[in-house]
Amino acid sequence: MKQQSTISIQTLLPFDIALKIASYLEVPDLCSLGSCSRFWRELSLSECIWESLTLERWPLLGFLNHSSSSSSPDLIIKGWRETYARVLRERGWRELYVRVHKEMAGRAAALIEFVEQTSPSEPLEVAVYYKEIEDLRSMQFAFKDIEMFLFRPRLTVLLNLIGLHYCIVCLKIPARHVMDVLLNCKISERQVCVKWWKLGRLFYGFRMRDECQCRCVSLADLATDKGDDVLGILRRGAIHEVLRVEISISISTSAPWSCQSN
Repeated sequence: MKQQSTISIQTLLPFDIALKIASYLEVPDLCSLGSCSRFWRELSLSECIWESLTLERWPLLGFLNHSSSSSSPDLIIKGWRETYARVLRERGWRELYVRVHKEMAGRAAALIEFVEQTSPSEPLEVAVYYKEIEDLRSMQFAFKDIEMFLFRPRLTVLLNLIGLHYCIVCLKIPARHVMDVLLNCKISERQVCVKWWKLGRLFYGFRMRDECQCRCVSLADLATDKGDDVLGILRRGAIHEVLRVEISISISTSAPWSCQSN
């Protein structure tokens, strides 16, 4: 009965309508659709669908549709233009999607391994934090890559935070879109503890003790205006009056607090 129903749908459904339906599917669903029948398999391999999926996930690869050598200079410098253009020319958009996805997965795995080598009891220095964000930028990670590889609940919240900072500051993704993904990935309420030391103020020619401030905030706070002050510290890092910044996993859900230290 199921096979007869499938054949009936294929007979009645125009190819362009079926193609339109398939274009709304996510990659896993599209691959599953291709296993239903020969009709759906051929349709799921359509170049126009995979071109759309590739450019939607990695907009910077749009340079492959242009002959101008001035497009996407960062990618050209890394030699990606020639490599990806050859894959596209010889194998098509689907193979290009698979190729880039595997490369991004490998780069994400290396970053995850590096960060997770840090003991849960040890804070992450802001210099290391910045290095990982810069690595994401240099590797041209897209928003979907962050969602797939760094917004996983099983990963340390420090990796979630690195991905969140990159999306907000580097990719400039609107807060509502970031928040939707955090909720969907079930990590919005995970917390980090950010601690920073500020140079003591001068008082009648004497410098007072350095100030230590600490805030525990959730990822949801950082994606909204509730965490603007902490996000500002993370964006600036250890410059000017801020001597040092540390990020660690929050072990408490208590309210923000501050302290004084020598």
